[in-house]
Amino acid sequence: MAKDAGKTAEKTNANGVPLFKSDLTALDVKLDNEIVYEFGGPLGVCAMMLGFPALMYYFWVSLEYHQGKLIYPDSFTLDGVKDFVLNELWAKVKEGAYPSLTAVKIYMGYVLFSFILAYIMPGPVVEGLAIPSMKGKKLKYLCNGLSAWYLTLIVSAVLHVTHIFRLTEIIDNFGGIMTVAIMWGFTMTTLVYICSMINGTQHRMSGNFFYDYFMGAVLNPRIGHVDLKMWAEIRVPWPVLFYISLSCLLKQYETRGYVTAPACFMVLAHFLYVNACQKGEECIPTSWDMFYEKDGFMLIFWNMAGVPFTYCYASVYMMKYELTTGTAITHSLPYTIFLYVLLLTGYYVFDTGNSQKNRFRMEQNGSFITRNAFPQLPWGHIKNPTYIRTEHGNLLLTSGWWGIARKPHYTADLMMAISWGLITGFGSFLPYFYFCFFICVLTHRVSRDMERCAKKYGKDWERYCERVPYIFVPYVF
Repeated sequence: MAKDAGKTAEKTNANGVPLFKSDLTALDVKLDNEIVYEFGGPLGVCAMMLGFPALMYYFWVSLEYHQGKLIYPDSFTLDGVKDFVLNELWAKVKEGAYPSLTAVKIYMGYVLFSFILAYIMPGPVVEGLAIPSMKGKKLKYLCNGLSAWYLTLIVSAVLHVTHIFRLTEIIDNFGGIMTVAIMWGFTMTTLVYICSMINGTQHRMSGNFFYDYFMGAVLNPRIGHVDLKMWAEIRVPWPVLFYISLSCLLKQYETRGYVTAPACFMVLAHFLYVNACQKGEECIPTSWDMFYEKDGFMLIFWNMAGVPFTYCYASVYMMKYELTTGTAITHSLPYTIFLYVLLLTGYYVFDTGNSQKNRFRMEQNGSFITRNAFPQLPWGHIKNPTYIRTEHGNLLLTSGWWGIARKPHYTADLMMAISWGLITGFGSFLPYFYFCFFICVLTHRVSRDMERCAKKYGKDWERYCERVPYIFVPYVF
């Protein structure tokens, strides 16, 4: 088996993968405490905290009242812009996106329900990576997302069939629920920030309130044994996204008496995504978000409001278009088959790529466990992997998808994202917002990751880049 020519570690797991060193290096601590202004610093993050909600409302008005067409003032004079904001945007937001009691019950009811399940449902306990700010301590995570997810599906089906809560109420109250989610995103961010300051658990603070509020003050806030960061990242955004698409599908069925292939496509796409997150939750404790990112507005707001209420535009657009025009969006059979194949191919690479990387990392951490959660896809776990050993002590995987490209899971994510837009046709930009936004997000993530790895691994990172020269697509980029 071809491994790096470096020194063999004394301790390996059953798959021959050396375990992480138990001692943190001075470089680990330095990088963990390093403060680097990102996103344009305080001014940039302030613009994002104001701009994200405003953009969400602008897109919502375009979807709700204009069939997904982007609207703009008749005149770009001061009076023209003012009239547009007050009468075209603000008036419609007050009318259709008011946070009604029904909207509060739906959204906050699910948030509370998901937290209770995260607290009580059974699941394996997995250790995360050694945290420099906690002197190398490894936090334990109860990974019960899968049992919680399937119980949620059962409960929601019972509520819908018995008419206790019809799932179509989600899309009927979409604007109000989005407003509640936006309010909760700010509220939770503020509560986590204040509690971290009171408890003295803040870490890597810049000294600028707005920047620290955006990036977060605390690394791993918890209520009991529930890690709020992992709960917010996995248990809220993706299930809510799925239920929005499912609500659109059920609304179509109630209206037309049947469902179309594009509507089914979006439910399948979002089911696969949320199911992948839950069935592979044990891999998340060793991820970058858990190990390094702090729990601030950037993560909290985007998970609580941004992801579910902007990534759903394809489903909402198709439903609104159908209700307005009386015509459902459909495509030719070859085009539809092509998009289903694109989606499933992207999902396969996404699922197995993340599984390969995270299971390899878990093997080094000594936290690897075998789970048979559905579906377990071929090539999800690499036997006898090859890697480059760094002087730092970490191993850089060069097997599987990770021997083909440095970020194969991002390529797969983008394949799925573009399919979500293409299934709607070309009548609106909004179904493609997720794809365009994701390109920006992933480009930023890659630049952050490359810079950090270059600092951490030095010449070993150069060797790795020579071994795996392409970032997204082999022989292309």
